[in-house]
Amino acid sequence: MARLNATDLAQRLGRQAEAVCRFYLSNGRKNGNYWQVGDARNTQGRSMFVRLADSPKGPAGKWSDPATGEHGDLLDVIRESLGLMDFVDIAEEARRFLSLPQLDPAPSAPGRKAPPSPSGSAEAARRLLAMTRPISGTVVKTYLRNRGIQDLRDTGCLRFHPNCYYRPEGDGPTGTWPAMIAAVTDLGGTVTGAHRTWLARDGSDKAPVELPRKAMGDLLGHAVRFGTADDIMAAGEGIETILSLRQILPVMPMASALSAGHLAAIMFPYGLRRLYIVRDDDPAGDGARDRLIDRATEAGIEAIPLSPMLGDFNEDLVSRGIDALRTGLRAQLAHRDITRFLIPTP
Repeated sequence: MARLNATDLAQRLGRQAEAVCRFYLSNGRKNGNYWQVGDARNTQGRSMFVRLADSPKGPAGKWSDPATGEHGDLLDVIRESLGLMDFVDIAEEARRFLSLPQLDPAPSAPGRKAPPSPSGSAEAARRLLAMTRPISGTVVKTYLRNRGIQDLRDTGCLRFHPNCYYRPEGDGPTGTWPAMIAAVTDLGGTVTGAHRTWLARDGSDKAPVELPRKAMGDLLGHAVRFGTADDIMAAGEGIETILSLRQILPVMPMASALSAGHLAAIMFPYGLRRLYIVRDDDPAGDGARDRLIDRATEAGIEAIPLSPMLGDFNEDLVSRGIDALRTGLRAQLAHRDITRFLIPTP
């Protein structure tokens, strides 16, 4: 099978330079015959210039960043914006964008600069988040609405990526799907990771892939956070589980640790006095609850488990409805928190 080398791919991308920039450098904007953005990692700003058409100064697709002295072509943009490491992956992504057959790539050109962070790192997670936009008006809202989740206050940690790269665990084809991207942060608000939920193109459900949820970055002790914790907070596993509780406890700070193991290791904010442990009804959820109760007790924090009627609180919300969810939770909350946090029945 014929090879398509780096020069060929770069030239083909250059012929669609503006489309490439709008996709991979979405935080920039067109300015005359150039696309301006902060850098090749899609940071907001105006330092980097991408040439959109051939000119006496050079071919379309070439770019330079006078602030740093960096320069390159659109393959470098794909590499940096997606945090890819190997030329094989970069070429595959370029071919996917160009709708070309997946041909055998040529070896990476000598001297081609490696990206500064490996795929799956905290830095790669930050780069992914830089490529996203708010969820308003996107299939993320459709997906959440189909899960019974409509009150989305304090959900700035949730973002939308229209074509998030998905690679299966086995030998299946690589593709892209729309995705809900959640920022994982430490107690100080620094992004340490990201969680991807790939969605069906109409937002009706998760994407029909083997593993529609994957996390990347530094997760242990950290979480997807809704609101700022003070003296009271709730912590659980899944994002949809936590958002289900926030339909009736919308101002209680909450955190999604993304798994039972990470829930058991979640870090406690300074000044926390009472922790609601949002458990899933399975052995892993029981184990996380028990370990977290022990840790909280040792730290002098009151720990109160919240148990669903079914498998988890999103299942309760979808199957039993919001009134039944409210009734079930009211009996489990500390009395003084009912008037402080619980939305009464309309």
